[in-house]
Amino acid sequence: MTGSAQVPYLLRAARGEILERPPVWMMRQAGRYMKVYRDLRDRYPAFRDRSEKPELAIEISLQPFRAFQPDGVIMFSDILTPLPGIGIPFDIIESRGPVIDPPIRTLEQIRQLHPLQPEESLPFVGQTLKALRQEVGDRATVLGFVGSPWTLAAYAIEGKSSKDYSTIKRMAFTEPAILHELLGKLSDAIATYVRYQIDSGAQIVQLFDSWAGQLTPQDYDVFALPYQQRIVQQVKETHPDTPLILYISGSAGVLERMGQSGVDIVSVDWTVDMAEARQRLGAAMGVQGNIDPCALFGSKDFIRDRILDTIQKAGRSKHILNLGHGILPNTPEENAAFFFETAKQADQLLATRA
Repeated sequence: MTGSAQVPYLLRAARGEILERPPVWMMRQAGRYMKVYRDLRDRYPAFRDRSEKPELAIEISLQPFRAFQPDGVIMFSDILTPLPGIGIPFDIIESRGPVIDPPIRTLEQIRQLHPLQPEESLPFVGQTLKALRQEVGDRATVLGFVGSPWTLAAYAIEGKSSKDYSTIKRMAFTEPAILHELLGKLSDAIATYVRYQIDSGAQIVQLFDSWAGQLTPQDYDVFALPYQQRIVQQVKETHPDTPLILYISGSAGVLERMGQSGVDIVSVDWTVDMAEARQRLGAAMGVQGNIDPCALFGSKDFIRDRILDTIQKAGRSKHILNLGHGILPNTPEENAAFFFETAKQADQLLATRA
C-alpha cells in the first residue's frame, strides 16, 4: 500500500463520511454456500487446516471477493483461534462444532493460563492479513475479527456449544470471582490479538460477543459490558483511528448497552427494526446490518425491497449494509450475487422509487 492509495469505501463509511450508498459485505461471507469453498473443503476436511494454513485461509477469504466484489474482505478464521495461545486447546469437529476438553472449571486452571504472544502462537493470522491487504489494495477494506470474553468463556467453560449456557451461568451466579478472573485474562489476550490484527493489516476489527444475548440486561452489565469496554479502551490507546464493530446475536434486549462498549459501530441483528435501532443507539453511533439471512431465499424482488427498506431506515451516515447474522449454507449463490449488485446500485434504485 503506497501513501497515495485511496481510502477504501467501507473504511470511509466507518469513519463517518457521507457516501452515495452504504458499503456492503456479509458475515460468514466465505463458506458453505459457495461451491468453490465446498470443493476446497473436500480436499482439506480439517477446519483448522483451512483456517490456520495461510495459503488456504487467504484463498478462502478471497473466494467471495473474486465472485462478488464486496466492499469488505474478512479474513477466514475462527473466534476460538487465539485460545491455544493462552493455554486452552480446542478442536473443531465438522458435525459437532468446537470442543474444548477438558473444559475450564477451576481457579487453578485459570491461573495456569498465560498472556497471548500472537507473533509466536498466531503467525498465520498475521501472514493472512498481510497477504489480503496486498491482494485487495484499496478495492476493499480488510476486516479482522475476534471473539469477546463472555463468548469465549462460554465455549471454554461449557466445553462446546450450548443451548442454555447453564454451566457458565451457574459459575457466574455461584462463583463469580472465578469467572471474573477468566474474563479478565481473556480481555487482555483479546486486546493484544486485536492490536496484532491491526498491525498485520486489518483496517477494521469486528468483535463477536455472539452469546452475550443469552444474558439478562443486569447480567450483561456485570459479565459482558465491562470486558468489552476493557478491550476497546486498550485498543483505542494504541490504535485510536481503527474502527471497531460489535456484534451480538439476539441483541434486541441489550442494544443500548452495546453502544456503551466504546465501539464505533453496532452490528444490528434482524430482530430489531433498523429505524428503531438508529433511534435507540443515537445519531452518533454507526450501525451495520440487518437483513434476515433467510431473505436471501426469497425472490429477487423481495431481496431488493428488503435491502432498500433497510438502507432507507438506516439513513446515509455510518451505515454498513450486512446480514443480521451469517449467510446460511444453502443460500443460492445467484441470490448472494444479487444482494451485492443491488446494494451497489442502491442510490439509483432509491432515486427511481422517489
